[in-house]
Amino acid sequence: MKQLNRTRVRRRRLGVAAAAFGLVATLLTAGQAGATPDPGDTPAAPESVSKSDTADTRAAISSGEIPGQDEIVHSDNIEHIANVPKDALPGLNTDIAFQGKYAFAGNYDGFRIFDISNPKTPKTVAQVLCPGGQNDISVSGDLVFLSTDSSRSDDSCNSVSQPATEKSSWEGIKIFDISDITKPDYVASVETACGSHTHTLVPERKNVYVYVSSYFPNATFPDCQPPHDGISVIKVPRKAPTQAAVIDFPVLFPGDGPDGGGNPGGPTNPGVSKTTGCHDITVLPSKDLAAGACMGDGILLDIEDPAKPRVIDQVQDNVNFAFWHSATFNQKANKIVFTDELGGGGAATCNEAIGPNRGANGIYDIVGKGDKRKLVFRSYFKIDRHQADTEVCVAHNGSLIPVKGKDLMVQAWYQGGLSVWDFTDSSKPKEIGYFERGPLSTTTLQTAGSWSAYYYNGYVYSNDIAKGLDVLKINDRRTDPAKRIRLDELNVQTQPDYFDRWDD
Repeated sequence: MKQLNRTRVRRRRLGVAAAAFGLVATLLTAGQAGATPDPGDTPAAPESVSKSDTADTRAAISSGEIPGQDEIVHSDNIEHIANVPKDALPGLNTDIAFQGKYAFAGNYDGFRIFDISNPKTPKTVAQVLCPGGQNDISVSGDLVFLSTDSSRSDDSCNSVSQPATEKSSWEGIKIFDISDITKPDYVASVETACGSHTHTLVPERKNVYVYVSSYFPNATFPDCQPPHDGISVIKVPRKAPTQAAVIDFPVLFPGDGPDGGGNPGGPTNPGVSKTTGCHDITVLPSKDLAAGACMGDGILLDIEDPAKPRVIDQVQDNVNFAFWHSATFNQKANKIVFTDELGGGGAATCNEAIGPNRGANGIYDIVGKGDKRKLVFRSYFKIDRHQADTEVCVAHNGSLIPVKGKDLMVQAWYQGGLSVWDFTDSSKPKEIGYFERGPLSTTTLQTAGSWSAYYYNGYVYSNDIAKGLDVLKINDRRTDPAKRIRLDELNVQTQPDYFDRWDD
């Protein structure tokens, strides 16, 4: 099957002429290669690139080596069936959650609810203006959860930016009641140390536990003090969400020093982020497991008691990983895919100058049993479709495609688009499909592209930072069995168990 016959020959030396060594050196010595920069309530200003980079990009477009400006290209096994542009929320689009026939799309300015009962024509059901980047979003029952990691004047949706050095500033989790899906009702908030960059739900019948990930403490921040070497755990009673509260702050990186026991970062490990918290956690409740992507560390956790997660194993990659960003289990829970957000989600890192191993996914096998389980590195995977130096490209959020006996994923890569890939063989991952747009600009480096690309009930939904919601369909015998799987709810960082569904 000629699934990738639209892949253009893109092995040219994109970015090499633009002082490749200088770019690599910058990324290696950046120290805190943080997560996506928080631009507050408006997108970050575009950054001008050199004249040589502009000329190089335009030449690559003219020769057909990369797509034209804003041109859509994709492999033959992927069909682009819909796009819904931004509407009342102009900020950066972020994560997505699903429930029934609805998709909940985060945005730095709030969130938007789509009716996706007909994926070819998604319809807006509600838009909620509630600024507070990055508004990472999830849903459980009648409750929607939003992360605020932008220091605000208060916890209201009318708040304004305020320095984190002020004690009255607020960051944390906001909770909405969606019993009337057309009119989400803001019902509760919980302030958390260092805010909430992302969060993960561990749902139970009566309560929802929320793991809050945040980082970058500072001695001048009253509510974000070093070492900040753990996560906040919130307990939310479903029938009384106003009683939601932080019940613990488990330390995941114990140590005697002022910075705890996580990765020390530079200068000990140049170019690697110092671990001062976690960026994201993915849970697999059916296996009582969680995987943490924690800046300079990847961790495997036991969550048999969801109120008290504990670390089983901890790994580092001080050669090729700069910032451990997110994690995905395979269904058998014997592998984890960790992503590296090289350049902090604000740099052009999918070019030949950076190479195939930095800014890649790291695939780890889980070996052993119980508390003796270990994470063992097997290989890297990175898209090999080189992007221009005007395109922010980075490994970002993705999800499993549920096919029995296979380990398949769809994953966002910002302006690298989205990739469908196979890691059934941990040592030999391979791409089997892709979708992307050409450069947003040939003169400036801008944050754009797919933030999250998730498989849900037969379709892929991609929240493009700049272009809005994309809906795609994969037509491939390797992924077709997944079309039979139907979920009532999906928060990708709360991975479902597909085994019972496969046996039906």
